[in-house]
Amino acid sequence: MLFNKNIEKINSANYTIALVGNPNVGKSTIFNALTGMHQHTGNWPGKTVENASGICNYKNKNYRLIDLPGTYSLMSHSEEEEIARNCICFGKSDALLIVVDATCLERNLNLVYQSLEITPNVILCVNLLDEAKRKGININLDLLSKRLGIPVVGTIAKSKKTLKSLMSQVENICTKKIHLSPIKLNYGVAIEESIEILEPLIHKQLTNAHSYLARWISIKLIEGDAKILTSISEQLNINLSSNEILKALNLVYSRLEKSNIKKETFNDKIISEIFFNAEMLAKSVCSYNKGSYSNIDRKADKILTSKKYGIPIMLLFLGLIFWLTIVGANYPSELLSSFFAYIQEKLLSFLNYIGSPAWLTSLLIDGVYSTLTCVIAVMLPPMAIFFPLFTILEDLGYLPRIAFNLDKFFKKACASGKQALTMCMGFGCNAAGVVGTKIINSPREKLIAILTNCFVPCNGRFPFLITIATIFFGGIAGGFSSSIIATIVVLLVIVLGVFMTLIVSKLLSKTILKGLPSSFTLELPPYRKPKILEVIVRSIFDKTIFVLGRAISIAAPAGLVIWLFANIQINDISILTYVANFFDPFGKLLGLDGYIITAFILGLPANEIVLPIILMSYAKTGTLLHLENLADISQILIENGWTLLTAINIMILSLLHFPCGTTLMTIKKETGSLKWTVLSFIIPSICGIILCMVTTAIWNIVQI
Repeated sequence: MLFNKNIEKINSANYTIALVGNPNVGKSTIFNALTGMHQHTGNWPGKTVENASGICNYKNKNYRLIDLPGTYSLMSHSEEEEIARNCICFGKSDALLIVVDATCLERNLNLVYQSLEITPNVILCVNLLDEAKRKGININLDLLSKRLGIPVVGTIAKSKKTLKSLMSQVENICTKKIHLSPIKLNYGVAIEESIEILEPLIHKQLTNAHSYLARWISIKLIEGDAKILTSISEQLNINLSSNEILKALNLVYSRLEKSNIKKETFNDKIISEIFFNAEMLAKSVCSYNKGSYSNIDRKADKILTSKKYGIPIMLLFLGLIFWLTIVGANYPSELLSSFFAYIQEKLLSFLNYIGSPAWLTSLLIDGVYSTLTCVIAVMLPPMAIFFPLFTILEDLGYLPRIAFNLDKFFKKACASGKQALTMCMGFGCNAAGVVGTKIINSPREKLIAILTNCFVPCNGRFPFLITIATIFFGGIAGGFSSSIIATIVVLLVIVLGVFMTLIVSKLLSKTILKGLPSSFTLELPPYRKPKILEVIVRSIFDKTIFVLGRAISIAAPAGLVIWLFANIQINDISILTYVANFFDPFGKLLGLDGYIITAFILGLPANEIVLPIILMSYAKTGTLLHLENLADISQILIENGWTLLTAINIMILSLLHFPCGTTLMTIKKETGSLKWTVLSFIIPSICGIILCMVTTAIWNIVQI
């Protein structure tokens, strides 16, 4: 099989295949293997929230594969379900490839039965057969195929042989080599008679390409879900509110009433029948060599998700990650700084050689180059350590356990339990966390998650927090215990961020976003052995380089602005100093100074440049400084009046201030509203200001 990476062929593909499945069944892994792309995959729900397309070349034909969001059903209760349903119904795909988990087939069959109501061109891919074998689970694939009336292929994503068999069945369906007669569930006499009343009327309005949808549309009409019916009417250009259909619908409700089936309970009857059939089918095709194959997972979960040990173990894991990041990042940062200093000398020599004007040389080197290299030297080492370690926890399946442990707290805050998942995404990048809120069903709860996502520190703020914690808290102890104390301090900052997330979520839910928390089902995936080499490569390319590239693209123009502020002088005083003097009284109220406030404002494009701006302002060099060790940074800060209070408040302000420019643009895109974008800027800033004023007042009282 030839895997083709040329995405430009997508529009000219011979056939289109949609991939759908529950979260965490290996759907995106199969997509990556077939297309050669590298969609980010993870061992927790909600990873794919938008469609990704790729090309697979099989027997000299191009197949366009569309990776749909992971979903448990097609009832359109959330954005990912709506995306999947609309693509299956109206996306004009030639086949639907449903990926299911061999270790929990019964749960996955719910989606299979719903999909068969919408399209007959279905291939069932029973994935993770290796895990099923390890757990002693055997599935009779031939019997499963016979009972469903569709092709069934067992796969192991890393096995090209099984993927070749899968593509063979895809080809058979696309080229009409086989005739499909998928099963249609019987929902009972009353419901079936009701469907038969509506189906002919709807069938008359449908084209041949969509005639199969008549039965499904009849069911949706009886359910009365306005959102789905609107989509159907718009996409298929049919009239579902004609007098003929409304008259038939009234007849249907009368028929159902005679069987004690009300409109409000109709959907429950449909779902109950689907679950019952899924249970019966799974029992008939599955056999187990081990009576309690999931005992190990359950024993681990009793500890990791327990009320007594769950939270402490979570803090221990996070603490270990931050400690390794703190200890491991210092030396490579110094090496990078030395390397960039060497390159800077060569660039200066080159610019002088070609006769570059002094102002242009300073602008390019002291402005743009210094800012870029400072961001890289500060960001790259911590990211290269933090992201792989965090991804290992993800691949192990531990992140959903964190969400489970925090779920009850978010429920008390009248927010969605899924917000715990998007909050975890925010540790890597707040913009990614905002995009991840698509997995939240309720628009109200989604907005709460968006407005509070920046309350957890992203990767751009970790180097700053780690540096300050190491200098002012770790430095008190010295030696090996220095890194331990710094880790504890950073952990406390994160705990404060989670606490503020819950408090502000509660306030929002009681004021401008009133409402009760919705319920949701959180899947705890099986524990899996992480692929260390794959984790490292994926973390570097999918996360580290992506985030670093974003920061660099923002840092370049920011470096230009910073240089102008620092070097343009009026009456021998730089614009930067004028701005800092203006903000100085306000800074004093927060236990800080004007230069710190100015640095945060100029750091709007990227949090990574806040500390370099502060150091440049104090040193009055007109350029960002490449300091090789913490001792040099510590000396500059202490000489400019920094105390323990300054360190505490600047860590608070680093945690609680407006999101970076990239996150703000993402919020505007996700909400489509300037109002919510402005609020996402104001809310954390006000929280940070108030908290800094409180700590300053307490400090002054204690000093007296």
